[in-house]
Amino acid sequence: MEFIKVDVFADTGEVVERPMTDEEISEIMRLRQEDEAKKAELKTKIEKRAELLNRLGITEEEARLFLS
Repeated sequence: MEFIKVDVFADTGEVVERPMTDEEISEIMRLRQEDEAKKAELKTKIEKRAELLNRLGITEEEARLFLS
């Protein structure tokens, strides 16, 4: 699979398409992995919060009122 980078030069309107370098592809893959890890961490936090609220028998809105 080939990754293509599109550069658009606003001052001239020129559009240049070129294959991405190995470094650019590596950076994109690294950022994707970080993003997936952050999503998984956030999902875990949301699930834990929902579980706690469920055990307490209160809604998120009630918890906010209680903590404010």
